[in-house]
Amino acid sequence: MSLTERVQSRLGVPAECAVWCRIGKIPEPPAEVHRAAGSAPLRPAFIRPLGMLGVALGAPVLCVITLLSLLSDGEEALKRMLSTTGEQERHRAAKLGEKRRDEAIVELGLDKTFDGDWNGAAGQFLLGWYSRSSHHNRLLVLAQDHIILAAPPKRVSIRQEARIQVATVIPAAEAVVEDPFAGQYTSDRLRIRFNDGSWLAVVTEESDSEVHRHVAGRPRMGSHRRTSAD
Repeated sequence: MSLTERVQSRLGVPAECAVWCRIGKIPEPPAEVHRAAGSAPLRPAFIRPLGMLGVALGAPVLCVITLLSLLSDGEEALKRMLSTTGEQERHRAAKLGEKRRDEAIVELGLDKTFDGDWNGAAGQFLLGWYSRSSHHNRLLVLAQDHIILAAPPKRVSIRQEARIQVATVIPAAEAVVEDPFAGQYTSDRLRIRFNDGSWLAVVTEESDSEVHRHVAGRPRMGSHRRTSAD
């Protein structure tokens, strides 16, 4: 069963696609803006003691995984040394593509959490991000006429999918999820753009997720008032 099918079963919504994501660090807002928003938390909750124990017990496994990853990287490097000229050129082209993608992320401002305007719809939405759920991840779900962000009500270290609840529903008339690269690069970035042109960047757990593929054929939002990050 796919993630989307599991979401449909769990939340009871006709989801078109879904992906787990997170946001970057929320910058410190002006004090008066933060107070006006109810002084909501700007960081996810700490992991509970039991969760920290689970992380500690899992540390040896992570060490083994890291070691295997390093061995795999070494094997790949050796293969490249022994590969044909054509294969080496393809590898260099792939690395160049990754470099250009990373440069484009900075150029579009996607290395930042949002467009920077606390008075915009995205800034106001961001101020309540962790008041809706103290969990560090969100399940981004696209339905026909709305965007859903789901998460466990409180931060958990295991079984996050089994504990999800709808945290926010954004009508499609108010915002759109878009791939800022329009398929030019394979990336783990998506952008929630609101009608006033303000935007919020999310980092997905997988690159070229089904949400990326879904929005690839969707018309991009029309004219808007912010152009510095476009």
